[in-house]
Amino acid sequence: MKRFVPMLLAAIVGWVMVVAFFAPPLRSWQQTAEEWFQVIAAISLLYGCSNLVLHHLKKVSDQESGWGYSVVTIAAFLITSVVGMLKLGVSPAENAARHPWSGAYMEEGSVFWWIYEYAMSPLVSTMFALLAFYVASAAFRAFRAKNTEAIVLLVTAFIVLLGRTYDGTVLTSFLPDWLSGLTIPGMTMTIMSVFNTAGQRAIMIGIALGVAATSLRILLLQDRSYLGSGD
Repeated sequence: MKRFVPMLLAAIVGWVMVVAFFAPPLRSWQQTAEEWFQVIAAISLLYGCSNLVLHHLKKVSDQESGWGYSVVTIAAFLITSVVGMLKLGVSPAENAARHPWSGAYMEEGSVFWWIYEYAMSPLVSTMFALLAFYVASAAFRAFRAKNTEAIVLLVTAFIVLLGRTYDGTVLTSFLPDWLSGLTIPGMTMTIMSVFNTAGQRAIMIGIALGVAATSLRILLLQDRSYLGSGD
């Protein structure tokens, strides 16, 4: 019963959404389900935020390994939450000239803008800069010519990387125009527009079929993986 009730609710809401799509008189049921979803999402967000704070407060209280990072996490969460909820503007609004912080809170110079420009943006840039080294390391391991598939992957990656640079154009510039398809930029375009596009479409079709199959299992009360592995 503990798992059956959530599964039944999910199936009922799913069938309501499906039926309302084909039956316009039932669109009010769909809107009601969407409103319930927003309420549940808001409660889930509140629960997740409180769980985040409690988890890191426990780490700070017990002084576990890395508790200093928990202090930074809690401070950043509280500051961003307060600034986001208060929406402090940088200049007075036209209809509230007596209130200095009543203007648009996303304007240049506002607290929210300052957090994004001088905290969020540098952190994201640093993360992606570090990620480049991990990608290079993974590519070095993946591109080892151990077998035929690895050799094909290595040659294809080399052509695409070279074709994205000016050197790729210079190296095959001696070929006549009627052999433009054999130049490195021409082969790069063929790889990206034919093979890469075909692969991406195959992946997207597979994802769509997987989503449809999972949705059908939820509607028929056959899928319970989203409830976790507990009893």
